[in-house]
Amino acid sequence: MTAPPCELCTNPGGHLVQDDGQLRVILVDEPDYPGFVRVVWNAHVREMTDLAAAERAHLMQAVFVVERAQREVLRPHKINVASLGNMTPHLHWHLVPRFEDDAHFPKPIWAEPVRAAAAASLEGRRALVPALTRAIAAALGAAAR
Repeated sequence: MTAPPCELCTNPGGHLVQDDGQLRVILVDEPDYPGFVRVVWNAHVREMTDLAAAERAHLMQAVFVVERAQREVLRPHKINVASLGNMTPHLHWHLVPRFEDDAHFPKPIWAEPVRAAAAASLEGRRALVPALTRAIAAALGAAAR
């Protein structure tokens, strides 16, 4: 029996914001969570300890850059940062901006919703996504210098 192909090896995983060869930053198509970003290590590895120390530092620097941009542009109540990989065992980090009026707050976004998200709030957040992608790309470019 062979393992199914890795979803993050065969697909970009969303809208590409930036790829530096080692990792890519992806805007996730999640309608109820505008600004949800994944930082994906390009090589197929399962865990952070599969990376060399410099690679781990590079990956985490990208995670921190994305979080900072999300906080500055979107002004969320909280950012959920997680590296799960139970369903997709390919090293990646989820960065999910959370708002007190989102459909699942305070529960994880994969739980049952506790309310319907307000359409006006979602539209306002969606309108900020282009500024977020520009901020991420600019900050990652600055970090690389």
